[in-house]
Amino acid sequence: MNELLGDKSKYQKRLQQNIASVIRASAAITTNGIDEKLMELQQELVKKANNKEAYDEIADQIFALREKRQQASMDTVQRDEQLQRITELQDFIKDQSSDLTMFDEALVKRWLKQIIIWPAHCTVELKSGLKVDVER
Repeated sequence: MNELLGDKSKYQKRLQQNIASVIRASAAITTNGIDEKLMELQQELVKKANNKEAYDEIADQIFALREKRQQASMDTVQRDEQLQRITELQDFIKDQSSDLTMFDEALVKRWLKQIIIWPAHCTVELKSGLKVDVER
């Protein structure tokens, strides 16, 4: 943690990169685009039903798009939670004025996801997705 707090600019830049990648990944599918396509298909379904034409294929597409919309909504919630964790970590780093001198269990539980011990170094992964390699 002291390495993270001591060299703020390096890790804040990395956090910004993480934020950008999260936003780019989530921008691929938006519920607005899905809603527009759903509206078109529903109108087409009504036309076919009124004309007594087969509409099974359109109905299948509508069901598939509804599932896709549900997944996009869940992805948005997950993205928002991750962005919130990243923002909180940035604020914490910015406000921290000195190195930590004592173990802080609350801090560890709040920010730490896992620590992987390698023969030559340790990898500390924060809940925000940031990974820091610490030489032994």
